[in-house]
Amino acid sequence: MLCSRKMFNFLLRKDIRKILKRKDSDAGERGRALEDLRASIFNELRSSEGARRQQQRLCGPAAALTFNFVVAVGIIFMNKLVLKNVGFHFPILLTFIHYLVSWILMAILNAFSILPASPSKPTRSSTLFALGFVMSLSTGLANVSLKYNSVGFYQMSKIAVTPSIVLAEFILYKKKVSVSKVLALAVVSIGVAVATVTDLQFHLFGACVALAWIIPSAVNKILWSSLQQQENWTALALMWKTTPITLFFLVTLIPWLDPPGVLSFDWNFMNTSAIFMSAFLGFLLQWSGALALGATSAVSHVVLGQFKTCVILLGNYYIFGSNPGTTSICGAFTAIAGMTVYTYLNLKVQSTKASSRQASLLPKSKLSKENSSVHDGTYAIPSPRGAPSVDVLRGLDIVSPWIEHCTYEF
Repeated sequence: MLCSRKMFNFLLRKDIRKILKRKDSDAGERGRALEDLRASIFNELRSSEGARRQQQRLCGPAAALTFNFVVAVGIIFMNKLVLKNVGFHFPILLTFIHYLVSWILMAILNAFSILPASPSKPTRSSTLFALGFVMSLSTGLANVSLKYNSVGFYQMSKIAVTPSIVLAEFILYKKKVSVSKVLALAVVSIGVAVATVTDLQFHLFGACVALAWIIPSAVNKILWSSLQQQENWTALALMWKTTPITLFFLVTLIPWLDPPGVLSFDWNFMNTSAIFMSAFLGFLLQWSGALALGATSAVSHVVLGQFKTCVILLGNYYIFGSNPGTTSICGAFTAIAGMTVYTYLNLKVQSTKASSRQASLLPKSKLSKENSSVHDGTYAIPSPRGAPSVDVLRGLDIVSPWIEHCTYEF
């Protein structure tokens, strides 16, 4: 009892009360600082510009292309399983299920406030409507082409997408491609054509569908790339806006391009699981493709698809022992060589642009502001107290950038 009374008197002392109040105040300030930090991070993720910066920081060109490559290879085998082994002969309905599952997943993200916001600067509704329309045609017609044609003919038709993109970008955005890139793309196209020439089985209706697919596919890639790079859209936010439009047009395409009998399909657990696994991979493919188009360009995304074809062909030869023939193997290696040259040219252009952008963003140093009189390589540094300036570093033009760089560093 005596001990507890002493403890109580000790806590009532004036200096002890001050210490306790100070600790409570420090704890409150830390709590407020933590809340401010939390709010700033949340605002960074919820704003379109902040979400765009996060996407660029976490998913650069190499990561986006690798992600898209892995998912694309996986969905090829899964769709073959669904269309052939499972016997689901409804390609447009399969595409509709893909986009419906994607929209449900994005709705869940939006309910938890994880989905990035749209850009503050509004995009024309006609542009978003056009993107949703060409997405339905591009994906739906691609699956119909795969149903009626062989994989080799499908890849041959994809070769025509590359010059279509180059021509469309020149017409819409006055974007020019250098002669060296054109030659590299020509080598890639010839290599893919030679690699797939042994597998050119096609149906007349399937060939017409493949030809009709080329233009929507090119426009789809161009719009995805330009909206993300020029109007600060993120991949998920743009998918969230355009998927309902795509679903509407896919519903209108089902009676025209799908055969009857979907209600008589055996919707057992195994078949339904395979279809929904394909749909989940379809969401990842759409997301990774959008990331790749936002980080690179439409032509680079097409080249990635052709690289995927060559890798699958060579993988089947070296791993599973299939023999497509010497001609196809040489064509695959030729295409990969052309892709390597094209990638090198792209990286060279990007590094040049990055260095020039950094140089233009650097502020003028204090030393360069003081040395405003520069004539014939002579740099005048003023002496203190208004004394006459002393000419130094006469004729050494190369030293000035180095001095300014040191000024920024220190």
